[in-house]
Amino acid sequence: MAEPSLQTSFTETPLQRVDRLADAIREGGDEAQKVRHLPAETASILTDAGFYRFTLPYELGGENASVRETIEVLEAMAAIDGSVAWNVMIGSEINAIAAGGMDPAIAKDVYLGNPKVIMCGGGGPGTQPSFAIKQKDGSYRVSGQVTFQSGCHNAEWCFMAAPVVEDGEPVMGEDGNPIFKMWFLNRSEWEIVDTWHMAGLRGSGSHDVRADGALVPERLAGVDLFTVPAHYPNPVFRIPVALRLSFNKAAVAIGVARGALDAFCDLAQDKIPLLTASTLREKPIAHYRVGEGEGTLRAARAFLMEAMDGVTDELEAGADAPGPETTKLARLACTHAANVSMHVVDSVHNAAGTTALRMDCPLERKLRDAHGCATHRWVAHPLYAEIGKMYLGHEGLPELSGKDFGPQIGK
Repeated sequence: MAEPSLQTSFTETPLQRVDRLADAIREGGDEAQKVRHLPAETASILTDAGFYRFTLPYELGGENASVRETIEVLEAMAAIDGSVAWNVMIGSEINAIAAGGMDPAIAKDVYLGNPKVIMCGGGGPGTQPSFAIKQKDGSYRVSGQVTFQSGCHNAEWCFMAAPVVEDGEPVMGEDGNPIFKMWFLNRSEWEIVDTWHMAGLRGSGSHDVRADGALVPERLAGVDLFTVPAHYPNPVFRIPVALRLSFNKAAVAIGVARGALDAFCDLAQDKIPLLTASTLREKPIAHYRVGEGEGTLRAARAFLMEAMDGVTDELEAGADAPGPETTKLARLACTHAANVSMHVVDSVHNAAGTTALRMDCPLERKLRDAHGCATHRWVAHPLYAEIGKMYLGHEGLPELSGKDFGPQIGK
């Protein structure tokens, strides 16, 4: 198949493009289940449609998406296929986070020099100790193996966390702490380790990435994934990293739940449960679960949008970062959205009976994906307890108070 040409401008909104490409997203999601990563052809279609750069600022060829616009696009795509949306979420998220603080001259080379650029980055349980060694010419050599690198098969750049060491000992910075950063590695400098044997978000391609003395040229040694202040006025670029990672995951979760409700309604039209004479559409359990699910999901979505609008309003009013109360409420909304979405999918999956267990039933995949979303570290249920402690007067984690700009990405 000939590769489509890259568009530099669009006559359609991102949401209209999602709708137009629904079949390609669905087909790519089906293939991703088999190969455990996003197929190159699907990634190319989505790249040409601008989905990996719609969150970038205008200056770098993006559409400068707001928080609300980002949530809406990821939600719409996830309603079609969770794994495809997860790839786009990670790629567009990391593209934008890196762009925010990157030296503008380097950013133009990276993003405008290759408008199809996709980045990945990760880190979590199973990550092996990594390290970076400074070379005489000012470059660095980075070694390590990092888990949960979603979208790595389609990425040109990877961010790998590692401390700087010399003679086996950490090098200390001016602040007295070890120098530790996310290193910017080109695809030629790392390899994919086939480790992603998962059920939920199976097509996300979240394999390990391994580097053995990967070269980071001196010119790129200053590039980091988490750099503030940002160079662009869009309030998104002033949102603390932990919250930024959270609302994107919540967006995919609510999209998966929306897709599950729609799939259940489609299934109920024709399914005749065992030992009955009427379709599931006529059953009180179906009426109850759909009504409850719609109300529950819409309420969680409204809370998410309200809380994130509050973050945007505070930043547009001139704040350098959202305050503690705004951040706490937003993190609660993200956690709630992901976990409520999982429960909504569980409920309609159960009401669908054994039909939902079939691999060719859309509800089967959405069940797995909903649990995959809700177990992600930035929206997982343990955060309820951490946030609840704050409402009871305990001191909370820095990331829940708007203080933390630089945690690792992890699941």
